[in-house]
Amino acid sequence: MNQPIMGAVDSANLMERLLYEVKRIVVGQDHFLERVLVAILARGHLLVEGVPGLAKTLTVSTLAKTMRGSFKRIQFTPDLLPADLVGTRMYNQRTGEFSTVLGPVFANLLLADEINRAPAKVQSALLEVMQERQVTIAGETHPVPTPFLVMATQNPIETEGTYPLPEAQIDRFMMKVLVGYPSDEEEVVIVNRVTGPRIDVNPVALPEQLALLQEECRRVYVDPQLIQYAVRVVGATRAPASCGLADMQRYVTYGASPRASIALIEGARALAYLRGRDYALPEDVVDLVPDVLRHRLVLSYEALSDGATADQLIGRILQALPAPERPLESHVRVAAG
Repeated sequence: MNQPIMGAVDSANLMERLLYEVKRIVVGQDHFLERVLVAILARGHLLVEGVPGLAKTLTVSTLAKTMRGSFKRIQFTPDLLPADLVGTRMYNQRTGEFSTVLGPVFANLLLADEINRAPAKVQSALLEVMQERQVTIAGETHPVPTPFLVMATQNPIETEGTYPLPEAQIDRFMMKVLVGYPSDEEEVVIVNRVTGPRIDVNPVALPEQLALLQEECRRVYVDPQLIQYAVRVVGATRAPASCGLADMQRYVTYGASPRASIALIEGARALAYLRGRDYALPEDVVDLVPDVLRHRLVLSYEALSDGATADQLIGRILQALPAPERPLESHVRVAAG
C-alpha cells in the first residue's frame, strides 16, 4: 500500500448512512446487514438460510433504493429455464429480425429466492453469471451492472421438491449467512412499523460511488501474518490433524477450497473498510470464519449421525488455532509503507 486510502472515514460514513436508511425499515438483523455490505464491497455473493418472513427480500430491496440501484427478484421453481434468468433472442415478425431480451440477472442487487427449488441447469446458469459477471447470448457478450450482488435464499424447513446445490457450485458463494428469528422486543417494533405510517427510504448513494468504494477497499492493507493465519484455518478443514484435531478427521469428507482463503482476506478487507480502517486486524478475519467456511465443509455420514455441525467443527478449529496478536497501528503504518 504505497498510497494511503484517502477519505476512508468519509467512506465509512457513507456506509453508515446506507445502514441507517435500511435500519429505518428493517428491524434487527445487524449481522445479516453487515454481511450484505461486506459482500458488496468485496464483490462477493451471499447464500442466506432462514425461514420465511425474516425480511430477507425487504433488506435487499431497501438497500437497492438507498443506493439508487436496480433490484430484481426471481422466484425459483422446478419449471424455470436458464433463458428465464439470463435472457434470450426474440423474433420480431414485423421487422423480420431477432432482438436480444435481457433477463432479470441484469440488476445491481439480485435476489434468487429458494434457489434449491430450481433444477441443476438453472442453478448452473446463475452461478456462471456470478463467476463471469457477464452473459453470452447468440455470440454477444453482455456484462452485468456494477456493483453486482446475488443473494440466494434457502428454506431450511422444506426439503420436498428441492434440488440441493452441488458442493462444487455452492463454493461460488463468498459467505453463507444464517438468519434467525427476532427477539420479542424487535418483533414488537416490527409489528408497529408494518402496521404504522409508511416510511419512505432516502437514497444516499449512487451505484458508481459503491463501485469506487470497491476499488478503494482493495487497497486496505493486510499483514502477511493474517494471510498465513487464514490459510492455516482453511487448511485445518482439510487436515484437522495439522492443528491437533485428529479425532475430527472422521467428520469431514472434504474441506474448504482455496476460494475460502481468498474470501477470508477479501472479506476482512471489506469489514475493516466498513469499520473505518485502512488496515485489517485479526478480529476482522476471525469474525468472518464461520460465514465463509460453514457451506464449504462436506460432512461425513458419521458427523450427521453424531449430530456434529459445521459450525461446531469450525469453532473447534478456531480454538486450536489462536489468531495472531493485534498489531499496533504504528507498526501497521511502517509495514504498509
